[in-house]
Amino acid sequence: MDLVPALEEPLKQPLKSVLGPATAKVMAEHLGLHTVGDLLHHYPRRYEERGQLTHLADLPMDEHVTVVAQVADARLHTFASAKAPRGKGQRLEVTITDGSGRLQLVFFGNGVHKPHKELLPGTRAMFAGKVSVFNRRLQLAHPAYELLRGDGEEAVETWAGALIPIYPATAKLESWKIGKAVQTVLPSAQEALDPLPPALREGRGLLPLPEALLKIHRPHTKADIADARARLKWDEAFVLQVALARRRHADTLLPAVPRVPGPDGILAAFDDRLPFTLTEGQQKVSREIFADLATAHPMHRLLQGEVGSGKTMVALRAMLAVVDAGGQAAMLAPTEVLAQQHHRSVTEMMGELAEGGMLGGAEHATKIVLLTGSMGMAARRQALLDLATGEAGIVIGTHALIEDKVQFHDLGLVVVDEQHRFGVEQRDALRGKGKQPPHLLVMTATPIPRTVAMTVFGDLETSVLDQLPAGRSPIASHVVPAADKPHFLARAWERVREEVAAGHQAYVVCPRIGDEEDDPKKAGKKKDPEGEADKRPPLAVLEVADQLSRGPLQGLKVEVLHGRMHPDDKDAVMRRFAAGETDVLVATTVIEVGVNVPNATAMVIMDADRFGVSQLHQLRGRVGRGSAPGLCLLVTEMPEASAARQRLAAVASTLDGFELSRIDLEQRREGDVLGQAQSGARSSLRVLAVIEDEEVIAEARQEAAAVVAADPELERLPGLRTALDALLDEEREQYLEKG
Repeated sequence: MDLVPALEEPLKQPLKSVLGPATAKVMAEHLGLHTVGDLLHHYPRRYEERGQLTHLADLPMDEHVTVVAQVADARLHTFASAKAPRGKGQRLEVTITDGSGRLQLVFFGNGVHKPHKELLPGTRAMFAGKVSVFNRRLQLAHPAYELLRGDGEEAVETWAGALIPIYPATAKLESWKIGKAVQTVLPSAQEALDPLPPALREGRGLLPLPEALLKIHRPHTKADIADARARLKWDEAFVLQVALARRRHADTLLPAVPRVPGPDGILAAFDDRLPFTLTEGQQKVSREIFADLATAHPMHRLLQGEVGSGKTMVALRAMLAVVDAGGQAAMLAPTEVLAQQHHRSVTEMMGELAEGGMLGGAEHATKIVLLTGSMGMAARRQALLDLATGEAGIVIGTHALIEDKVQFHDLGLVVVDEQHRFGVEQRDALRGKGKQPPHLLVMTATPIPRTVAMTVFGDLETSVLDQLPAGRSPIASHVVPAADKPHFLARAWERVREEVAAGHQAYVVCPRIGDEEDDPKKAGKKKDPEGEADKRPPLAVLEVADQLSRGPLQGLKVEVLHGRMHPDDKDAVMRRFAAGETDVLVATTVIEVGVNVPNATAMVIMDADRFGVSQLHQLRGRVGRGSAPGLCLLVTEMPEASAARQRLAAVASTLDGFELSRIDLEQRREGDVLGQAQSGARSSLRVLAVIEDEEVIAEARQEAAAVVAADPELERLPGLRTALDALLDEEREQYLEKG
């Protein structure tokens, strides 16, 4: 798909370069293009038509743009300046138009001579530069340009009615220079090896790869572009799905110990003690998990569930089933706070069943140990001993579990909490602790649209918990526009006081800590044209806590919590908050995952526009965990018309995490979503759009599974093998990284 042997020729070579050495260097450094194949897969972002001009009215600020327009007029001015005191300074102002708007170009000094001769009224050209504002008018200063004119028959032919490809470019390399470089290497496209099996390609009426490459870079009609994109989407979806299908296939060949719970063991005893009945969803997902655990090859299952949908209960029952069958279970949590909390809640849920080997422990009891990096030596030694002897049936810990020293007696199940924080390497290191590969259950509270699950978690079977357990309360969410309506913010703090007066507690979340290491100058650097709010650094926990204690929340017990505190201090703060001794906890997103305080009913998120949609949804899930309804206030200074405000309005309007994850995905670029979904992959998705191309991905998954089942080593498909090697560094195929 990306680097095929005939196209592996480097763009930059010591003796002869395919392109000029300077161009090749910029391509490598700024665009990540190193070979002829890379360049052929650098597709145009869009196309301009000769007869149709771009809308100058819609130009974005502070971005590098390429426009096709006509010169309306050009004027040369002279002026006096420090460098040219005698009025010899020269400034060329050129106005270009496209019928929808006008744009001013300016050239200074010695740079005026060439454009003065070439940019005559009526001339059409492509212009590239950074859009800025001068005297309240849009302008491009010293833009690069390429005249659109025919010097002889062939050039006229090329431009007449042609679609002009506009490439993703950089300030150092304009779109048309990339276009010229592509034209230089385009003949090599004939030698591209086709990764799609001929039967699949012909059955779906897709173009051969060389023809698709030719049509995407040099289309004659819009139909050419559509055909080429349809073909190249299939390449991306199919090669990625084949990699995932091979991983699934390899996993089914691994042996595992079937783990079947006995009829009257610890699982039955635990179920008998439960003070409530499991939801239908929990029962269904548990049946899927128990069926997997009973097979002789390892379970690989992703458990998706909204915050508070009862995933921990499902995971605990799976762990008890394995303990029943004589094995051990390990739960891997992303932070110490969360590991400690899981340990507490599991021990509480199990009661005397968690007191194995102790006086007063129940007949089927087992021991549950905690293992984290900051434990004292004596406690750590005891925990390691309990794991090695099999005394402990369940261990809950952080990545300290992965260390070499940790030995298990018989590891049967690994549960990974909050999957997106662990790479596959870490999962596999823990799985390697079993005598045979243990079963694997991955839990995530971040709802993932079906196609992303198929793409990013394609090697896992998926279970979804979409009902909330009885007794969970609804959460009301509102946007608080602090800049437009300051009195709304004052009311927000009154609401917090009201909740506290009613015997409840509140969270206030800020994007930043506010200590010296957390430098506001750095934080404030990212300019966002959306609004003035970005002129200041994001609000910080330490400052906000101080202001609230002395101002609107004076007299309430306010504490802070953030990631750079000592683990013992963090735990002490959380314990006080959980015990109801603290009224308001001002924190960073360290509370995003797993902190469970049923008495906390209100959350105020400061600078909410600085958080992603999914993250806001996760944070909001921390309130309304008890019987009282939850309240979440999203404070922002962004103007009403901004995209950031629309995003916040979407979060406030629905509690459906799957709906929000779709919105999130549509608003961000695919690359962010897949993130490191293909670490080890030299190419991220280029033409495939995860939401729009749901059908292509689903069909590619089916085709890939069939191809791999018939020919796991792809011996009959050399083109596909080559494309896979290009997508994945070979030794890392097993580590198709999950974001």
